[in-house]
Amino acid sequence: MHFLTSLLPDTARRLIRAGRLRTAVTSAISQGFKQANLVIVNKQYANDFERFCMANNGALPLLYRSKPGEWGAPPLSSNSDVRTDCLQYRKYEEGTFTGNLKSLMDYTEQMKEMVTFYVGCSYSFERAILEAGVPIRNVEQGCNVSMYKTNIACTRVGGFQCNMVVSMRPIPVEKLDAIVQITHPVEDAHGAPIHIGHPGLIGIDDLSTPDFGDAVDAHPGDVPVFWGCGVTGAEAVCSIKSPLAFTHAPGCMFLTDLRSEEKLADGCVSSVETPQVFCISQNPPHYSVASRSAVEKITALDRLIQQDPGDRGIEHLLIEDQLLKVCLSLSHAKSVLITTGFPTHFNHQPPEETDGPPGAIAMAAMLQALKKSIAIVTDQRALELNKKIVEEAVEQGLMKAAVPVVSYQDVGEDSPLLFLCHEGKPQFPRFDHLVAIERAGMAADGNYYNARQVNIKHLVDPIDKLFLAAENIPGIVTTGIGDGGNELGMGKVKEAVKKYIHNGDLIACDVSADFTVVAGVSNWAGYAVACGLHILNNCAIHERYLRKATGFPEASETDRYTSALPTVLKEEKMLSLLVKHGIRSGKTGNLGMEVDGLLFHDVHAPLIKRLLDVTLGQAQ
Repeated sequence: MHFLTSLLPDTARRLIRAGRLRTAVTSAISQGFKQANLVIVNKQYANDFERFCMANNGALPLLYRSKPGEWGAPPLSSNSDVRTDCLQYRKYEEGTFTGNLKSLMDYTEQMKEMVTFYVGCSYSFERAILEAGVPIRNVEQGCNVSMYKTNIACTRVGGFQCNMVVSMRPIPVEKLDAIVQITHPVEDAHGAPIHIGHPGLIGIDDLSTPDFGDAVDAHPGDVPVFWGCGVTGAEAVCSIKSPLAFTHAPGCMFLTDLRSEEKLADGCVSSVETPQVFCISQNPPHYSVASRSAVEKITALDRLIQQDPGDRGIEHLLIEDQLLKVCLSLSHAKSVLITTGFPTHFNHQPPEETDGPPGAIAMAAMLQALKKSIAIVTDQRALELNKKIVEEAVEQGLMKAAVPVVSYQDVGEDSPLLFLCHEGKPQFPRFDHLVAIERAGMAADGNYYNARQVNIKHLVDPIDKLFLAAENIPGIVTTGIGDGGNELGMGKVKEAVKKYIHNGDLIACDVSADFTVVAGVSNWAGYAVACGLHILNNCAIHERYLRKATGFPEASETDRYTSALPTVLKEEKMLSLLVKHGIRSGKTGNLGMEVDGLLFHDVHAPLIKRLLDVTLGQAQ
């Protein structure tokens, strides 16, 4: 094996040409040099295929386009011949694979009218991976990398249309940051992964049966990591049904003379744009990525909202990176259910407080701008009130459009499943993410308590049951946002609530969420989530990961995201709207411009300004 890894590419090509290289695939051959996928099409399709590569750069990073009938590739290699220098080729006729070939010499006449595309290959970064101490399981096992067809649609150009093919490498979970940071700058070898985690999320049913290449055994603690793959080019060729086309056989690459990894050794990735990996779901496992600068901004938002003006002792409830992971998870979500409502003022009508609804509307506005589907679930007794609030929020310009406001009817054991899933089937959830913000949470004794230990169960519908049911529904992530420990989702920190929060032994919420965001005022966390989503969707690393490196960034989207951010003026209007409907401050019961006993212009407005300064890059 050492002989093969140290072969110079020119020597390896000559051995292949002579039929003397005894190996099935080019992985681990001529390490330190770039390898290339091949797609050979009639010249009439060449311009469209070049544009197809540009539009789907993650799978098809174009290294060189030949002239018609050009056998060499001068920028990539000297003394090469595309007709003979691959271990194996595949032949396609009318879009159908018709056989493997050891040489294309018999097709020299036809190839005079054909153009060869040399497309980057992930084998090019293997040495850098190994030198960083990251194992490559297929190399260890002496087999080809695993490749799979997915449900990821490539951007169509002309007649070229297909779903992406990906390569997969099992990577130890503790090496995920390293693998993404190594491959991120190598854009001509597919760049960073396009998916990390459960294969079913990209339409792969079974990792043990790859569509191309070999099955690779993962080790305990390994996570499947997926890159765009040049075999996508073969799928694209099938879509045009041309009379004749050729590609390399999967795993049998063209070896170039270009060195691939020197630039990695001198730290070419700037510290600001270093990608970082975070787990955003355990069921099924799913990871996301963002740049260090985006992560630092969201961490700064988190610090701002962790101020404790009510002196409740929330510092004991904080869990690291919860705001960041919530924002990442929501950025991936397609359909989000939000719930709010804490009827602490049981002697007033309505009994709601001013903390919760503003944060919920702020999140909904940003999620709308990101084209997510949104619904709000609330108590039956408060249904009409909340519908009116949403309607007026739209009229005031706080949201672009109304969202459905519904109640949850708990009429039987299967009620949560029927609400959350189509036909009550867990494999078909209606929502990707449930968010509770300042929502009364069920205590260990089954009751609901305000901070003064008053049982308000008669005013609260058991929306908690949706969060409990979601624990067993793959694909639904839950978030709880609170500021005192008695809110839905705070069960994750209930022991700390019992120990450090006044009356915590009785009032602590017993229902957990996957993520728990604790803030000095719950509304602040809602504002921070909206700001965090803005930051992520203006992060090039995260944005590429979201679109799976297909298509192009949409620069025009930025203005829409920015216009959806919470502002002092918007939140002043929102609070005024609540006061008009008789909704009072939580701590004092005052009917005025305050939340949790804190005056809007004295405390909340400056906080909102600081959140915006961090988000828009104006913080000092």
